[in-house]
Amino acid sequence: MNSRIAVICGSFHNKEMKQMLAWAKEEAKNHSLELLEEIWVPGSMEVPLALERNCLLSDVDGAICLGIIEKGETKHGLAMGQAVIKSIIEIQLKHNKPIGLGIIGPGAEPKHIQPRLESHARAAVSAVAKML
Repeated sequence: MNSRIAVICGSFHNKEMKQMLAWAKEEAKNHSLELLEEIWVPGSMEVPLALERNCLLSDVDGAICLGIIEKGETKHGLAMGQAVIKSIIEIQLKHNKPIGLGIIGPGAEPKHIQPRLESHARAAVSAVAKML
């Protein structure tokens, strides 16, 4: 039986997330993982709540989180990104379920985003596969 993996996507960068999803789905097939229907949240800040809700479900074996946290003019993105990543790690440990981090940033500049979409999506799925 395939492991069932939740997919949490920040919709603020919708076009890029759809690209990442395509690569994540392809990578999941390579590892015989079943990606559940994706859950769209407004942005990366909302990922931890959706992740927590899904990790509570007994039929979810792990999850991947996809998003982008851009560099802004202030340190807001950095602070928010650190909080999001810390929360994701805490949820992973609390539920003993692997979480693949496919969030680009914090501090991503526009020139950094496109070249990282595929590698981050595939790495998130691969990490879950290896940790299951």
